[in-house]
Amino acid sequence: MARRCYRCRLAGLTCLITPRTQGKLLTFTAVWLGAEYHMVWNLFLLAAGLGLLFFGGEGLVRGSVAIAERLNISKLVVGMVIVGFGTSAPELLVSVQAALAGSPDIAIGNIVGSNIANILLIVGFAAFITPIAVSNRFLRRECAVMVAISAGLLPFLYSGRIDRLSGCALLVAMGAYLAITIILEQKRRASVFVEEAMVAEEQIDLGSLRSAFEVVVGLIMLVAGARFMVEGATGIARDFGVSEAVIGLTIVAVGTSLPELAAALVAAWRQHSEVVLANIVGSNIFNILAILGVTAAIAPVPVAARFAIFDGPIMLVVAIVLLIFMYLKTLTRPIGAGLLMAYALYVVAQGTAP
Repeated sequence: MARRCYRCRLAGLTCLITPRTQGKLLTFTAVWLGAEYHMVWNLFLLAAGLGLLFFGGEGLVRGSVAIAERLNISKLVVGMVIVGFGTSAPELLVSVQAALAGSPDIAIGNIVGSNIANILLIVGFAAFITPIAVSNRFLRRECAVMVAISAGLLPFLYSGRIDRLSGCALLVAMGAYLAITIILEQKRRASVFVEEAMVAEEQIDLGSLRSAFEVVVGLIMLVAGARFMVEGATGIARDFGVSEAVIGLTIVAVGTSLPELAAALVAAWRQHSEVVLANIVGSNIFNILAILGVTAAIAPVPVAARFAIFDGPIMLVVAIVLLIFMYLKTLTRPIGAGLLMAYALYVVAQGTAP
């Protein structure tokens, strides 16, 4: 005999839901509400991250350019070291955490995917918004270094494992690269008229301190914003059953590249084309030498075969394409659109990659 619930007795109706069915219904409702809450929370993280990235990128670029102008430092050096390396902080945090958590595919995919996204997505987006002038030999040289470093990474990927010794070798290469960059910048400054250099050195006033504060706060906001967006997007992707390798190469890679994107878009909008490209080149170099070096030095990283035969070669080809574009006078909107289309094809190809 079917039991009557309270409401059914009031209505004089027979309730056909048994106590067992009611329990299942309550469990289903709780799970559904939990999933809805999880989705809303992830969307909130995405929105909060986007806001932090926008304002952090604005502060970072404005402060970095002001420092370069006050201290007579090349915008290229500032773009590569302060902006480029600083915006790569999320990649460092994510890769180290992923390696320690036993997710090597996310660690490697984050680095390789970020380098691909930096060129195809970020340079493409910036050029599509406003053409980027390319007229600096120093930047071409650094881009060639980026290509050489990308090519040098392939043997590590083919080996199937990046051990601590390899990680230390990458860190030594990073130190050598920074030392050479500093020496070349000192030579450049020495060639400037002495009085101008002295005036520049004396301009460490409250304005310079405020600019430095903007840089630090901007970097903190970028790192926090990227972390929020990565957590939100990764949570949504895992709910849909997306693999860790694809998450690392796309969602995490793009998410950790968002600081570079925010900085590049602000720099492009303010017509600081040198900062746009120096940011990308410096970030890609830092990703391979420093981030992968630190990650492997802390915990050896196994490398899946797909990175050696698919994603790694694509990263190298994309770097070569950017080097070729460096010999043009301007990266036009059609070039930017072409780079964006290439990145869309790369993301689509993730479904067919080995």
